[in-house]
Amino acid sequence: QVQLVESGGGLVQAGGSLRLSCTISGSISIHAAMGWYRQAPGKQRELVARILRGNTDYADSVKGRFTISEGPSMNMVYLQMNSLKPEDTAIYYCNVYHTLTRSNSWGQGTQVTVSS
Repeated sequence: QVQLVESGGGLVQAGGSLRLSCTISGSISIHAAMGWYRQAPGKQRELVARILRGNTDYADSVKGRFTISEGPSMNMVYLQMNSLKPEDTAIYYCNVYHTLTRSNSWGQGTQVTVSS
């Protein structure tokens, strides 16, 4: 059983920065992928970034601005967001994909609002 608790969301001005944190309880396999998704009003939930054994992948819309990283023992996953734009406004969800069992764990979501 894996639980994800997110923090760091909030309101920020365009051009500013925000750092999201996801605290993961339970042991996570090195084979598990961690990621951040987001869903804006009226839009499909989309992958923002993921990391697996140090390898990262980003949505084109955030490349060069966002950075995903993981903490010791994969207990934490972070999303550093720089040069934020109003279109980044969304609910952001932390995700763990357990590759061995092909199952997902999700956080509760945290609101990120970027004002123009």
